[in-house]
Amino acid sequence: MAQSKSQMISPPLVICFGEALIDRLGPLGGEPATDSPVDDCLGGAPANVACGLARLGIPVSFIGRVGDDEFGIRLKELMIQRQVNISGLQIDHLRATRIVLVRRNEQGERYFHGFLGDCGDGFADQALDSEELIKAWPNFSTNARWLLIGSIPLANPLSAESLLWSVQKAKEKGISIALDINWRPTFWNTSFSPDRGPDQLSSSVISNLFAQVALLKVAKEEAIWFFNTDDPKKISSSLSQKPDVVVTDGPRPVRWFIANCADEMPALNPRHVVDTTGAGDSFLAGLLHQLLSVDFTQGDCPKVRQMINFASACGALVCQGAGAINPQPTELEVREFLDFSCGSIN
Repeated sequence: MAQSKSQMISPPLVICFGEALIDRLGPLGGEPATDSPVDDCLGGAPANVACGLARLGIPVSFIGRVGDDEFGIRLKELMIQRQVNISGLQIDHLRATRIVLVRRNEQGERYFHGFLGDCGDGFADQALDSEELIKAWPNFSTNARWLLIGSIPLANPLSAESLLWSVQKAKEKGISIALDINWRPTFWNTSFSPDRGPDQLSSSVISNLFAQVALLKVAKEEAIWFFNTDDPKKISSSLSQKPDVVVTDGPRPVRWFIANCADEMPALNPRHVVDTTGAGDSFLAGLLHQLLSVDFTQGDCPKVRQMINFASACGALVCQGAGAINPQPTELEVREFLDFSCGSIN
């Protein structure tokens, strides 16, 4: 796949691994499977983070697999437009790009509600091919400093094999690993309720990654399910790598333990909420941007707080538009929002 010259000039600093898919947003208060109008938004948590980083000016690559269909073409074209390195993007000629049904209540809060598009062979994101990945890896990994992963690829054998290979290769190359657990029960079993916690099998599989990570982002309910606490310092202390930990809780305060600094702050509020899909992914893109852009040391708690504030602004801004990718902010837009909301961070 052809890449723009600018992509080749700037080797990726972050590799985002995982699903690229379609979020089919139903009308507020309606059913995306039956009611209209619907809005088909390009998404998938790692794809969201990749596009968010690119929008913030960070060179980034994406590893994933989409169908050879209209949605797959749109996802590929978007990443090229955003100048995401797509050397690791695979095209599946058998399986479709996954469509996720997203219900939204009258306030814009979203709930995942099943899938469309499977013609009997599963979805493209489930079948990421490790042989293709191994061949493509040198094209985007030379200068990488972070590998961003989620738990969804572990739900299927082919994508799980590719994910675990990438984690091992990153560790060998000294690339730090960031994990957003992003627990989504229906990806593991379509009969699961969208709000149920992990069962013993999925919990065990996901927990195997915890010893590999340098940065762990969890939602509050995920923290309780996997660690029996939502205290980020306690979570970090329980893991062998003693990773930095961020615990988000929607519009409620975000808590963190980063660089030996434990603190919390109220989440920044968007001026208006259209759709909360991708807010956590935009937050994570903002945090990775700060980790790559800001000079800080262990114990520099004011600087860490500024970094979280920047990330929180990224999460707030994406809620002001539909979908997880189109409303993502530039760095200038983030700083203007912060100036308006609570003063400049720098």
